[in-house]
Amino acid sequence: MAATVIAIANQKGGVGKTTTAVNLAAAFALKNRRTLLIDLDPQANSTLTFLSPDAVTASAYDLLSDHHLNVTEVVCPTKVANLCLIPARISLAKLEATLVTQFDAPYRLKDALANVRNDFDLIVIDTPPALGIITVNALVAANYLLVPIQASYYSLEGTDDLLETLERIRARPNPELQLLGVIVTLYDKRTNLARDIYKQVQNVFGDKVFKTVIGKNVRLEESPAYKETIFTFAPDSSGAAEYAQLAREVMQRVS
Repeated sequence: MAATVIAIANQKGGVGKTTTAVNLAAAFALKNRRTLLIDLDPQANSTLTFLSPDAVTASAYDLLSDHHLNVTEVVCPTKVANLCLIPARISLAKLEATLVTQFDAPYRLKDALANVRNDFDLIVIDTPPALGIITVNALVAANYLLVPIQASYYSLEGTDDLLETLERIRARPNPELQLLGVIVTLYDKRTNLARDIYKQVQNVFGDKVFKTVIGKNVRLEESPAYKETIFTFAPDSSGAAEYAQLAREVMQRVS
């Protein structure tokens, strides 16, 4: 059975995309789901959680820019059981220029993954904070879009553009793409503002908002510095509990 592919996207930066991608993928792996995490962000923060930069030989850039590279040459095992990674490097920033004249540019990732979709149960894609060709590749390859939204004053800014992009992808290159849901991140339950923002997000997205909320958590912020997911760095933390709960909600929605 082919893997379920989930793209995590929001063109607004600092909303917890990478934190969500890394820890959601790890949560799936801990539930014995064969999981592939794809880092499509030139900042490569998902990659740095698992690999040092000098350990990356072939990356997502090579996969998307080279027709002849087999995806199996780019997939790396991680220290987390059941979790593999397609790493990123800063060279991904050149991809737009590389693909600008290629007629098949939006389909590169989808085509590349065809050879491994039966090898995994779930594929999670971390995207850059932009709606360019890299994010389009993720959405064309995906079954579902998951949108992290920060509990802050400008939280909903830009979501119209993202949803318009979603509809354009659904109209032509990927009619099967669905909005899986919206996860509110960096939530500070002590503030009225956070509660108000959560209500606003619910008013806009209704039952697409996950019941799980990812709170502001020092452990979540610290774990990447130690090259660990929240489940190995602070397994008893609220962040670990919240991402485990989110993984359960996601699996219920995609099953």
